Amino acid sequence: MKNKEIIVLLLISCPLFAQSPSLLYEQGRSFMVQEDWYSASEALLESLRLNPSHAEAAAALAECYYALEEFDEALVWVKKARVLARGNIGLANLEAFILISQGQLEKASAVVNETLTREPYNKEALFAASELDIARGRAGDAVKRYQDAVKRYPDDRRLLVSLALVLGSLGNGEQARVYIERAIHQHPDDYRIYYYAAYLDAEAGSLGSAVNYAERALFYKPDFPDARSLLANLRYRTSQFAEAERLADEAIMSNQKDINARYLKGMAVQELGRLADARAVFASALAIDPNDEFTRIALENRIIKDTSLEDPLRTRWASFHFDRARAYRRQNLSDQALFEYRRGLRINPYARDRKEYAEILKLQGYPSRHTEELRFMQEIGIADKGVDDIVEAYNALLMDAPFKQWGIDPAVSVKKHWNMAVFSVVSQSSVFHADAGALAASYIKDILVHDRNIAPLELELRQASFSQAFREARTAGADYFLVVSVNENQRDISVKGELFTARTGASAGVFSAYRTGADRLRNASVGLVDRVSASLPLRAELLQYKQGQGLIDKGKVDGVKPDMIFDVVQKGHAVIKNDGVGVSYSADDVVGKLTINMVDEEVAAGSVARNGFFDRIAVGDEIFLHPEKSESEAGETLADPELRSLLRTLR
Repeated sequence: MKNKEIIVLLLISCPLFAQSPSLLYEQGRSFMVQEDWYSASEALLESLRLNPSHAEAAAALAECYYALEEFDEALVWVKKARVLARGNIGLANLEAFILISQGQLEKASAVVNETLTREPYNKEALFAASELDIARGRAGDAVKRYQDAVKRYPDDRRLLVSLALVLGSLGNGEQARVYIERAIHQHPDDYRIYYYAAYLDAEAGSLGSAVNYAERALFYKPDFPDARSLLANLRYRTSQFAEAERLADEAIMSNQKDINARYLKGMAVQELGRLADARAVFASALAIDPNDEFTRIALENRIIKDTSLEDPLRTRWASFHFDRARAYRRQNLSDQALFEYRRGLRINPYARDRKEYAEILKLQGYPSRHTEELRFMQEIGIADKGVDDIVEAYNALLMDAPFKQWGIDPAVSVKKHWNMAVFSVVSQSSVFHADAGALAASYIKDILVHDRNIAPLELELRQASFSQAFREARTAGADYFLVVSVNENQRDISVKGELFTARTGASAGVFSAYRTGADRLRNASVGLVDRVSASLPLRAELLQYKQGQGLIDKGKVDGVKPDMIFDVVQKGHAVIKNDGVGVSYSADDVVGKLTINMVDEEVAAGSVARNGFFDRIAVGDEIFLHPEKSESEAGETLADPELRSLLRTLR
């Protein structure tokens, strides 16, 4: 029997030994080997209580908190350990990893550079430098570092796997496979390597091979939760829903608070047609963590699809968003409040909370939209006398509004002019939330409903392939289609939308948003929609034209301002560009220029100057304003959340 095993047995059998800081430290290290971080932390904390100057215990405790992703606490203890053991380069490297995980990249860079100045080939510092590159969105630089390090340390398991993971994230599956197979050949009994091999094959779409690797990981370590979770995800992706449910149940039995397992079970159960069971499973997950956005969206989608508008379930689950909206209002965060009200009304359109939503619109300077919401309450029979009085009063106030003078009803005349399909390709998934791309696509589609420029089409979100998505979008008459994908870890998310021209299938742009912390899916989705919307030219229609004056169906709420100058393009002559975002038309197609001099809430008017001797301008002609290009439209340089999480587990 090994010495450490003897020590652990003594600690268990004889409490008196537990009073020794050194033995408690050994017990903590033993638990760390088993990856039982909670028990390890408990033993190490007790060791440090008895001996606050135990440097090794402080360092080990920092490692435990790092593994548990409690980075603030990890930083506290690694700093204490560095004070107790000055000059320890291993602790400097650990501090660098913690700082990277916290997003303190400049501080991490200073620590790494100091170490590499002293020891240029320090392996841990090279790992930290590579992770720093990845955190800065420079995965290509990390590949070069790893490749140089592999030449120096050709048998290092962690180097080989890290290099394979980074190459895989860059889409270089062939080279990734070379390095992961080399790692397997050199370390054939290491269950972790089979797990990473399974992940790489899953990302490459080789699901059968991925299943085999995941099963081999579980053969060597049957209680390996990450491999079981990945295998369940793979069973789901290969439509083996009953097996996915069974594996999810195993995970739940092992850990009742495993939110991801409950989420996956709910997704599998709904695919098996047990919709009420799926709603119950999602609800049980949200009872544990109400802030799991993917689970909440999955449940809300089910409620919207499965229940009548009068079902009490709608009232119950919409109240979550209305409560959040009121909390945001109290903090004067009106944009966040608007989002939550809209999400709540998507679930329960008959909610009387619509009146509060209307009040925010009024406060933001949109009295017409405020009145439209109250009129809707009257139409569906949920208005009270107060609402009736407000509508009557505002109708009187709006009698002199410009749209009244032109004799139009914005609710009928104003429309969206860009048709967009939103999809997720079935092969896209996530280690954390199966079908994450499809759920994010549904979320983004719901957000686009409130965009004044874009009309999302009612098409099936999940598409089997890009070619099928292209066919669906073109057949439906879309101008563009957006393919949504998600990359995430426990703390961060990256949502990417690849925009394609529906007429040709050519790429029109890539838009990305990276967010961390609470509400990260919401914030990333809103950010992505904002980028897509801002990239499209403002497109309107000439509603009326008389005596050199023109009225268009866009106004203040759409960003129209006085003195803006628009092209008036002959109806039917503007063509979506073959690639890129925007339209093309010849100079001869421009029949006039519109200069805005009056802006109402939803419409605007101005003087029209015709092109040429003859007046070719007619009602129904199209109006275009081309956006100025900016850096923000190109997207963000993104770190890969999933890759960063996987590399962290390699420590």
